Amino acid sequence: MSGETVLLAVDQGTTSTRAIVFGLDGSPHCTAAREHAQHYPGSGWVEHDAEEIWSNTLTVCREVMSQAGLDGTEIVGVGITNQRETVVVWDRETGAPIHPAIVWQDRRTASACEALREAGHEPFVATQTGLLLDPYFSATKIAWILDNVEGARTRAEAGELAAGTIDTFLIWRFTEGAVHATDATNASRTLLFDVHTQAWSDELLSLFGVPRSLLPDVKDSADDFGRISTRWLGRAMPIGGVAGDQQAATVGQACFEPGMLKSTYGTGCFAVMNTGHEFVPSHNRLLSTVAYRLNGVPTYALEGSIFVAGAAVQWLRDGLGLIERAEETEALAMSLESNGGVYLVPAFTGLGAPYWDPHVRGALLGLTRDTGPAHFARAALESVAYQTQDLMEAMRKDGRGGASVRVDGGMVANDWVTQFLADVLDLQVERPAIVETTALGAAYLAGLGVGVYGSLDEIAKQWRLNQRFAPMMHPERRAGLLAGWQSAVAAVRMHRG
Repeated sequence: MSGETVLLAVDQGTTSTRAIVFGLDGSPHCTAAREHAQHYPGSGWVEHDAEEIWSNTLTVCREVMSQAGLDGTEIVGVGITNQRETVVVWDRETGAPIHPAIVWQDRRTASACEALREAGHEPFVATQTGLLLDPYFSATKIAWILDNVEGARTRAEAGELAAGTIDTFLIWRFTEGAVHATDATNASRTLLFDVHTQAWSDELLSLFGVPRSLLPDVKDSADDFGRISTRWLGRAMPIGGVAGDQQAATVGQACFEPGMLKSTYGTGCFAVMNTGHEFVPSHNRLLSTVAYRLNGVPTYALEGSIFVAGAAVQWLRDGLGLIERAEETEALAMSLESNGGVYLVPAFTGLGAPYWDPHVRGALLGLTRDTGPAHFARAALESVAYQTQDLMEAMRKDGRGGASVRVDGGMVANDWVTQFLADVLDLQVERPAIVETTALGAAYLAGLGVGVYGSLDEIAKQWRLNQRFAPMMHPERRAGLLAGWQSAVAAVRMHRG
């Protein structure tokens, strides 16, 4: 590979950090990955060590360059994609975080969100941001850190602290503090960004108690984010593209036309439908967000967010010890003719769209003496399809239905899952040749940012189909399964934690 022009993508996710080297044709050459610890200091609380994430980021970048035999001269651009909404607050002088990163899954600010909702602020917030008042988003997390770390609010108001989502923290570290920036997709997930004016909102900053001095500059998704210091990777490489993980996957799936839809299955599940340059407010508790911004012009999307998808399989492995590897779930699910009436509602950190219930907790329902590990595995996999169907139904009610969906993420390598998705959604499900579309989208944005691609059309021509899954389930069976799911959700919502 030495001598070939390539792009480097950093995919900083909820459970791991990966670095992938892509050729300009979108083909992945080498991958390196490191998991990081998940910390649960309280019920519904989820934290990460930002220093561990930074260390892992450097490690995987160095490892993948070594694997590929690169000295850095071949890397024309670096793209960063990240777990969204997760926030870090750090000291501007030292770069050291003042508190662990509060993760998007974290529910500690549920009461603060409820107080704002009860005070009547949600309609204004939704109009400006396209989001709902939920602890999922960044604003109340930042405010919590300022109010719970001694002296933090005073230091923030004095301009001594910086804040940002994970992309911003990595850019700061990569550039040794020279650049404090994010892109419009990550900014649009904070509850502090007016998606119409494409700027931080003074009204929202005041409402949530976040000083403007903390916040980064907001750039296009393909832009100049500075250069990685030679200290880190041996060469000064330009960071040319940044996007939150689901928006990066939208780019990687080449969903560039209004109505195109992708759904990503990682730790959570996120369905994103391109709505073009039209901001479409949802009347069914979906999110209206920025899909990407290029040349100062935003493209919008409708999004449905599910908090637990692959995390349910991780729970089977790490929490229950029922499996050693995620891949085992496919054979377990296929060993049963049906789910036996067993449903998992994986509300480990509440339910996302369209319920937005931070207090409900997970449950397994329909257990009998015949229930075994295979039922647990099947219920975990099935829950992903049922939750996705909830999102699709909300999109249809918003007048934005589709005939097909492009899927990606680790779970869709499982043929059983992908076929079950097609059956439950009653849609054509298209799996691309490259399922690492989140990292690929970051690479494409970097390529746009440094000028190796001239247009989105050039990128769209590189998308390739691996397999198309058509719905095969009898409508009555489908209706019965969905009725069972709705009953299960209703049951857990009646017994909120």
